[in-house]
Amino acid sequence: MTTGFRGTYTVMVTAFDAEGRLDLDAQARFTDWQVREGIHGLIPLGSTGEFLSLTPEERRAVAKCVIDTVAGRVPVLIGAGAESTDEVIDNVAMAEELGADGTMIIPPFYSTPTWDELIHHYGRIGEAAKTPVMIYNNPATANVDLTPPLVAELSKLPRIDYIKESTMDVTRIRDILDMSDGRMTVFGGIMGFESFVEGAEGWVAVGSNIAPAKLARLFTLTADDEDYAAARALYREVLPVIRLVAGQRYVSGSKAALDMMGMPMGAPRPPRLPLPEAELAEVRAALEAVGALPEAVA
Repeated sequence: MTTGFRGTYTVMVTAFDAEGRLDLDAQARFTDWQVREGIHGLIPLGSTGEFLSLTPEERRAVAKCVIDTVAGRVPVLIGAGAESTDEVIDNVAMAEELGADGTMIIPPFYSTPTWDELIHHYGRIGEAAKTPVMIYNNPATANVDLTPPLVAELSKLPRIDYIKESTMDVTRIRDILDMSDGRMTVFGGIMGFESFVEGAEGWVAVGSNIAPAKLARLFTLTADDEDYAAARALYREVLPVIRLVAGQRYVSGSKAALDMMGMPMGAPRPPRLPLPEAELAEVRAALEAVGALPEAVA
């Protein structure tokens, strides 16, 4: 179904200065650039935003910076995940107080909750929330798999209206849409183009930190224009960027690319490390593939 949240949404990196402190000026410049490039929505404080390496005060500062800079031009969903249900509810309240359009919430990632515990967890969150919630399925990192039958049950809860489905199995999109009877809107995670073809209404993308205009265009060509030949051609063009930030390089690869593009966002915070020197040639090649390498660097 067509909903309020739709398109390519960047799960944003968080800007740090040379000493590892938040750099809100750089965060604001990056946010504004994303919107001017045509991105459909923004999600700070996800995994790519290193939310687990930020203090509560820092998370609030980043959320406020992005929301204030966007100023209503595109939707902003705030990553609100935590291990404790009560902490998630507090994070949602903070996001809504600052003016967020919704939240994205990964399941508890250590306690390995059962089916019943997940329904209770998201049920309490949905009851407390005033804005839509996007649940986030990434079993490779969260130690929890939100399977299509479970997602269908979660879709019956208040405000649990969206899911970011980040397995490599795009048939899950088909099954979620079928089993939830139109209650759940699906965003792809890893598999953007393939997810659109299966009926996803959007994509929560890491690569759009680097190439927001092209990854937004990929959604439009596929989901709106249904011009699959042009979409496949563009997909092949942006694949080097998608591959660059795949796996464990979603933070380090994104930040290395932005630094090479002249938009430094600082190094990742430990335990993450910057991209090794030996892999910078791949960054350069990915940027050249999408025309994002400045002339001075090229």
